[in-house]
Amino acid sequence: MKELDEMEKHLILFLFILFSCLSIGQNKAYARGATSRKSRNTTSPFDVGVILDTKTWIGNISWRCMSMAMEDFYNSHSYFTKRLSLRLQDVNQDDPVDSAFAAVDFLKNVQVQAIIGPQTSTQAKFVIELGNRSQVPIISFTAKSPSLSTKQSPYFIRTGMNDASQARVLASLVQTFRWRQVVPIYADTEFGNGFIPNLIDAIVEVDAVVPYRSPIPLSATDEDISKELEKLKNMQTRVFIIHMPHSLGLKFFLNANKAGMMSKGYVWITSYSLTDIVDIYRPSAANVMQGVLGIKPYVSKNNSKFQDFKARWRRRFKLPLTVFGLWAYDTVWSLALAAEKVPTPGNYTFTKNNVEEMKYSADLESIGKSQTGLELVQWISKTTFDGVSGKFKLIEGQLETSNFEIVNVVGNGTERIGFWTPAHGFSKRLNSKVFVDKVSKWPGDSSDVPRGWEWPTNGKNLSIGIPVKPGFLEFVNVTNTSNLVSNKQKGYCIDIFDKVMDALPYKVNYEYIPFADEMGRMKGTYDDLVEQVYLKNFDAVVGDITIVEDRSLYVDFTLPFTESGVSMVVPVKDQNRKGAWTFSDPLSTPLWIVSGVFFIFTGFVVWFLEHRENREFRGPPGNEVGTVLYFIFSTLVFSHREKIVTNLSRIVLIIWMFVVLILQQSYTASLSSMLTVQQLQPTLNDLQQLALTKSKVGYLNASFMPGLLKGLNIDESRLIAYNSPDEYNEALSNKTVAAIVDETPYLKVFLRKHCGKYTMVGPTYNNDGFGFAFPIGSPMVADVSRAILKITENKEIMGSLENHYLYEDEACSVQEDGVSSSSSRISIKSFWGLFLIIGVTSMLALLIHSVMFICERWNSGLSLGQMLLLLIKFYKPDIPSNAPKGEQEMVTLSEMESPAPPVGHESVVESESYYDVGTPLKDEETHLGYAST
Repeated sequence: MKELDEMEKHLILFLFILFSCLSIGQNKAYARGATSRKSRNTTSPFDVGVILDTKTWIGNISWRCMSMAMEDFYNSHSYFTKRLSLRLQDVNQDDPVDSAFAAVDFLKNVQVQAIIGPQTSTQAKFVIELGNRSQVPIISFTAKSPSLSTKQSPYFIRTGMNDASQARVLASLVQTFRWRQVVPIYADTEFGNGFIPNLIDAIVEVDAVVPYRSPIPLSATDEDISKELEKLKNMQTRVFIIHMPHSLGLKFFLNANKAGMMSKGYVWITSYSLTDIVDIYRPSAANVMQGVLGIKPYVSKNNSKFQDFKARWRRRFKLPLTVFGLWAYDTVWSLALAAEKVPTPGNYTFTKNNVEEMKYSADLESIGKSQTGLELVQWISKTTFDGVSGKFKLIEGQLETSNFEIVNVVGNGTERIGFWTPAHGFSKRLNSKVFVDKVSKWPGDSSDVPRGWEWPTNGKNLSIGIPVKPGFLEFVNVTNTSNLVSNKQKGYCIDIFDKVMDALPYKVNYEYIPFADEMGRMKGTYDDLVEQVYLKNFDAVVGDITIVEDRSLYVDFTLPFTESGVSMVVPVKDQNRKGAWTFSDPLSTPLWIVSGVFFIFTGFVVWFLEHRENREFRGPPGNEVGTVLYFIFSTLVFSHREKIVTNLSRIVLIIWMFVVLILQQSYTASLSSMLTVQQLQPTLNDLQQLALTKSKVGYLNASFMPGLLKGLNIDESRLIAYNSPDEYNEALSNKTVAAIVDETPYLKVFLRKHCGKYTMVGPTYNNDGFGFAFPIGSPMVADVSRAILKITENKEIMGSLENHYLYEDEACSVQEDGVSSSSSRISIKSFWGLFLIIGVTSMLALLIHSVMFICERWNSGLSLGQMLLLLIKFYKPDIPSNAPKGEQEMVTLSEMESPAPPVGHESVVESESYYDVGTPLKDEETHLGYAST
């Protein structure tokens, strides 16, 4: 019994200890709970209004992300003394009045310290004004319109993307694929209208144009959208940028599919407002958006916070996650961090305005002003952290968004095809420039990059206006003005256009429509015809349409397909004068004079070189002159009889005979041409000469010539219009006009028909030739111009067409530059080289002869001056012509040293010396020495 009692005592003691431990644990737990409640009781609430439409995908996802942000933030920041209290007002996003009432209720009845939202830019416009009045920050991550300025509204903070940043990205896509025309299609709201100016500016910067803008109201029905799509379908442009909310965007693409506009050749690009519709609606959106390109802000997959949040999101909600949701999450974090730093003013009530104003509850002035608004804005603007969407940093009151990704709708989702960054533009890789060479899928399951434009696919052919010409049918010949079938029209311009169309890489159906009235006559001038393209009555104009500046103001011209220039046709007169002085025409007057001078000069040189050695060149002055002239002129017919004995003379004469030979042959050829070939010369040489004559001037009717001629100082009263080459001929033949001024192709056709009577002078004025006219900005101009180059560079095709229509009569020589018979006259320019050679040779011969003379008598004891004087006096004409050289020298020296020789003195000279023409003999030297004494 004692052992049992001991056991009971130990059991009671064990139970007592266990009960005591449990009591202590309960007391500690109670103490911790009391402390926690005390801590929660000291946390002050920070009221924040939230205006969203949770019935929409963006609103629903954003609110859930904000709720998760609250949990995550305060779980990791339990020591904060302020806690956000989010108060949601669920309003219709399409009704700006509801959002305004919600904002007023928040400001008057709750006196919130900040408002997140509203969801659309239209709603935000008025709420921002309320925020500025009450000094309450309005924070929005979904109102992206650039028209909502954070600079002009100091209490507006944008924690999402500004649509202006998308403009450069969209324009970069247009530039990359070289599209030249873009049509923006957008919601006709503040959301759309605020973005379009930025988009157009960006498109213009990449050298593209916006020919049309398509605003779609939010209330548009399927019928309204179908009508607008039909209008777009009938345009040439096939590149469209879509900027609208999800609800309208899905309806739009459904109708675009029904209209057949999601087929090959079309390009659809969506801004971010619509890109994530595929992620949200999945097959229902992807099925009608196959091949669409879209852009979206880039969120790095290396962001650990994003990966963790994304995993928890999928486990909890099973909903798609958009960038709007990430921005909503980071917005709550930034506001919670800033709220903690704002000093607590005791309470968060607003300061009231004038008491009298408070009587009217509907008066907005009665709301008052927040005491913390300004500081809260400043702290939010300074807040930076690594959020789930990336680096959270505000610049001038809005989130910095720089990198984008480009996606392609393929299958049931999207595939990334590249990135866009400010540094590298559109690139296949994020941080380097790698050209995007392939897009997974274009509309219509095409893998080829669309051209970006097509001719309207409305079942109609391209209407091509052509002129109706009474003359010059070689260019355009309309056989029947009531027949619009293309193969019934003929002419050089028509054939060129047909071949150009065949050379295009795609097929274009077209028909020719004559520009004629009921009588079959042309309705107006060529300017009127070109204007029809501007008035959209014709899709293009084909014919002999000259490219001029005034017309280029209304149309775009292709490259010219004919030669350019305006010239003048005048009658010709035969300048072939077979009169008494015809023989003098082959050589020009300067050439006659120079030839005569060189004849005399060369004769003098030969005489000078032969005079001492050759007795045939000595004698009385008259005989010597006659001998020299006879000798040198007889070289013209190579009949000279005088013997040449010195080598220097022979050299000079050989070169001179070569010059004479060339001169003689040229003279004979030129004279033969003048006497046998008809030489025609224009009656007028240029337009200035025509202006001075005051004569009449003809031109082609309905052309641009009157304006040109008046600009060249030819009075309008002197101008006469004609319609055909036959009228040109008649007017020139009866001298009604002195000249016809027209474009070179016309005048060549005219001269082909009237060969020999007229000649073309010019060109007197330059233009760009004939071209095809298309509407301004037409993308077809570039393709047609390339095809024109391809055709015109093919000599076989162009030669065949020109021979068939224009210049088939090659026997007619067209004098295009006004060259007259004077062109066959030989000028001094053709012979100055020969005259230079004979002149230099002659002068060298004279110099060598003089040097040799001095060297032979260098030891005679005479000075250099005496020897030169001896050389000059040696050629005095009073020495007998039959006296030998030695006696001539004796007499010359005697004259130099002894003015009068002794009376009765006789020279004792052997008779043989009279016939010696070589070096003086010894006796001659003795006598020479005697004479010198």
